[in-house]
Amino acid sequence: MKRLEELIASAPVFAGLEPRWLDLISGCGVNEQVPAGTMLFQEGDPADRFYLIRHGAVALEVHAPGAGPHVIETLDDGEVVGWSWLVAPYRWQFDARAIVPCRLVAFDGACLRGKCDADHELGYQLMRRFASTMLERLQATMLQLLDVYGDGSGAS
Repeated sequence: MKRLEELIASAPVFAGLEPRWLDLISGCGVNEQVPAGTMLFQEGDPADRFYLIRHGAVALEVHAPGAGPHVIETLDDGEVVGWSWLVAPYRWQFDARAIVPCRLVAFDGACLRGKCDADHELGYQLMRRFASTMLERLQATMLQLLDVYGDGSGAS
């Protein structure tokens, strides 16, 4: 059986981090299994965790007024779910729902923020890596908005 440090080292967001940082990060994580349909978090709730998908798929959703949930992006094995734990005011910006049974590593955001405060280089490395995730999610959201609302030209 692999140790948590080994499991997270293969994830793109953590790839190449020094073993001492992987050890610190894994100290804030636990393995979890959730059935399909489980809400990992909901928009507006406190963002106190984030997840690494070991196996499964998670949909990031937003609620459109009068239209219900709209899938922004589907995340798969090796991807992280959630970045709001890292940026004040620590509130979720999307909903996240397991669309199949998932095996996850759940990380305690407050635990990891504390370790980043104590080791600024670790904080820098994680912020740099999660900034890429934030940018990818922003781009996916913009593409979904274009798909839902059109090109904005007013042409029909």
